[in-house]
Amino acid sequence: MIGVIIVAAGSGSRLGQGRPKALVPVAGRSILEHALRTVFSLPEAARVVVVAPADDLEATAGLCRAVAGVAAGHLTVVPGGATRQDSVQAGLAALAADVDVVMVHDAARAFTPAAQFELVASAVRATGGGVVPALAVSDTIKQTDEAGRVLRTVDRSALVAVQTPQGFPRAALDAAYAAAAREHTDDAALFAEAGHPVTTVAGDALAFKITTPWDLRRAESLERIETVEPARTRIRSGIGIDVHGFDVDAELWLGGLFWPGEPGLSGHSDGDAVAHSVCDALLSAAGLGDIGGLFGTDDERFAGAHGDVFLRETVRVVAAAGFEIVNVAVQIVARRPKLSPRRIEIEEFLGGLVGAPVSVSATTTDGLGFTGRGDGIAVVSTALLEVSR
Repeated sequence: MIGVIIVAAGSGSRLGQGRPKALVPVAGRSILEHALRTVFSLPEAARVVVVAPADDLEATAGLCRAVAGVAAGHLTVVPGGATRQDSVQAGLAALAADVDVVMVHDAARAFTPAAQFELVASAVRATGGGVVPALAVSDTIKQTDEAGRVLRTVDRSALVAVQTPQGFPRAALDAAYAAAAREHTDDAALFAEAGHPVTTVAGDALAFKITTPWDLRRAESLERIETVEPARTRIRSGIGIDVHGFDVDAELWLGGLFWPGEPGLSGHSDGDAVAHSVCDALLSAAGLGDIGGLFGTDDERFAGAHGDVFLRETVRVVAAAGFEIVNVAVQIVARRPKLSPRRIEIEEFLGGLVGAPVSVSATTTDGLGFTGRGDGIAVVSTALLEVSR
């Protein structure tokens, strides 16, 4: 029989909600409730142990029993320890004797699909070793010293980002925990140090960990998608507006392209109002805030950055939130530069970045306002997304 230990004893200080992370609400239900709903929907019956905050044990136990319903007989709630490792060990001690495969899961990964649990359990039985779900690392990785200086670029081809649930044979995991002499960052590291093999299976973007307020906002968006009538939420629309004044001392980057001989746009980055408005439109449609929340103007990493940097990351975040981009429309309001000679080039470049059709048009304001005077550029973008999960 499988056993699932849900680690839910963390303080959640980085969320800043003034309560244990597992009890923070997401669209009307606590993070822990969302995690439990998935576990109790698994096709294979499971023994479930929730490791809860010691100071909120009674309330947490009542919440867990309410989610479990008729399966409450398979549920145990125990207080957590001083460290995550102590908490998992407490969960192991509370598991029933008939459990032969254990999966350790972080409650903060509340939207992990049931299929990921099934895949991990199946792989543990097939391999007889530890199994962790993992995603390929897409960011460039740098090694730095204590002063923040870059020492080298790390080859990311052999790197993965590990998620939960992590699965193990029960007897081997019990022995590994009994022998552990130091703290580890996850259960797979402890298991491997005891001399046992650990392999990976495919992870899922929905198994992201709720750690920061941004993660919480993303989780709320996902839950709204699940709870609103599906026919009404397959298509989502968003709008983005960006304005930048001209800077004669800067180069002009617009729509991801360089425009030689034209005055540039002022801004913390390259001032690409087209790219920025498209980012805002995509984030608006996905319910994920705006470009300022994703890329702060006080972050020196983005000083002078070109628009494609922001667009690539925005597209990644939108896809990870469960959306597919249908199309984007861009309306540029300006006296200069003349767009028609390069309109198709912009459409092709932006379309390649977002992976969907992009249409670009331009207009003037007949001399009215700051765009009419030639003081700057305004861009309005709209985006259509489709729920892909």
